[in-house]
Amino acid sequence: MTFGRPFNFRAWIDEHRDLLKPPVGNVQVFDDAGLIVMVVGGPNQRTDFHDDPTEEFFYQLKGNMVLRVMEEEGRPPTDLQINEGDVFLLPPHVRHSPQRPEEGSIGLVVEIPRPEGLTEAFEWYCTECHHLVHRAELQVRSIVDDLPPAFEGFYGGDRTCPNCGAVHPGRKWPESMVPKTAPRA
Repeated sequence: MTFGRPFNFRAWIDEHRDLLKPPVGNVQVFDDAGLIVMVVGGPNQRTDFHDDPTEEFFYQLKGNMVLRVMEEEGRPPTDLQINEGDVFLLPPHVRHSPQRPEEGSIGLVVEIPRPEGLTEAFEWYCTECHHLVHRAELQVRSIVDDLPPAFEGFYGGDRTCPNCGAVHPGRKWPESMVPKTAPRA
């Protein structure tokens, strides 16, 4: 049996810090592991909501983040504050949009690899009436290769809400919807 050796995680993060900011913002810690272990850096802003068929574990190592969740179509999303040192286990199929507005923030995210044939989805909701505007379902084998075409399909297409007619802003939230982080009282 072969296996890796322990390593200093802080040193690993320091070595990969240049990748923990836009446009990449995300580095997988282990290759060919039974888990997807990623380090994600801020700042970032995304308007999609991920529909993951498996649980996701969040551990906020540095700074704070907001996990925007869509609890019910037609209602505004809920912002869950995840502060430095916090952990959170997101159940399967909860539509969520990780927001890391703080420069230099760092989080650890752990997911379960999807078995062959299991799809996940990315959804965009109207910023006015909060109804679904677009859903892209796919089997993600590579974040780098598979996600950009799905996202560009939405950003480059018709983003008109079928419910109210408002046009989705695309890649960035309107200023009134940009998430804010604050230390927990």
